[in-house]
Amino acid sequence: MDFEARLQLARRSLLGLSVGDGFGQQFFSGRSIFWLQYKTPPEAPWRWTDDTAMAIEIVAELAEGGEIDQDRLSKRFVDRYVAEPDRGYGWGAMRLLKSIHEGDDWRDKAPRMFEGTGSMGNGSAMRVAPLGAFFAGDPDIAAEQARLSSEVTHFNPDGIDGAIAVAVAANLIAGGVNDPDALFDGVISRLADTTVRCMIDKARNLSPEASIEEAVGLLGSGDAVLAWDTVPFTLWIAFHSLDDYEAALWRCVEGRGDRDTTSAIVGGMLAAGGVMPPEAWIEATEPLPS
Repeated sequence: MDFEARLQLARRSLLGLSVGDGFGQQFFSGRSIFWLQYKTPPEAPWRWTDDTAMAIEIVAELAEGGEIDQDRLSKRFVDRYVAEPDRGYGWGAMRLLKSIHEGDDWRDKAPRMFEGTGSMGNGSAMRVAPLGAFFAGDPDIAAEQARLSSEVTHFNPDGIDGAIAVAVAANLIAGGVNDPDALFDGVISRLADTTVRCMIDKARNLSPEASIEEAVGLLGSGDAVLAWDTVPFTLWIAFHSLDDYEAALWRCVEGRGDRDTTSAIVGGMLAAGGVMPPEAWIEATEPLPS
């Protein structure tokens, strides 16, 4: 596959991610009970969050260099944050990006976050589906590039494995893999011995017929905003909804939790495989920068 074709896959995934992000973000409103009960999409416009803002920079980085350059990506993240700090960044991300903007090196700051553990949050997973799509057909490269993209902000092994899991999943889906067992196997085989891997194994063994309540009870849905309580839930939804973007996103918001992030991750993975949002949802979502 040539470079332009791979870039189009990444941009397709980014569109699906942004719509999921904007859709999910609306469900922090008090009106979400009504929307959920009647499966009525929220009123436009749907403004996207830091999930999309950082994914935009990953796609820009791939468009420029064809791979992740960590120093350049760090600068992209900082510049995007400084230009639009009101996109819903978490306090840890804000502190890190402000520090780098003031002259600190991400190599010093990212590993020292959270008393020296590095961040195990879901922030590097939420933005990485387009990277997986870009490297469609080569999940090992996608895994390595996801690791590089994660380390800039999320240096903890669980934070890194969250990104690897989503990137590999998007990569395999973009490459035409549509069997849930094969998808779970492909993801798990590329993870370290982390809590993320353990929880994804639980997701793999959870029946596709399980209720959302059962899934949330076992896997979480991002309430802790950590990789291990967010990514397994999104893989379970995506792998069992590979042909229906709309249904998958409704399941994300039914799980409550970190709704914009779970919806962004699932939307990015499904769009990597060409399963796109309804046109009305695209029109409702804040446009991506040209």
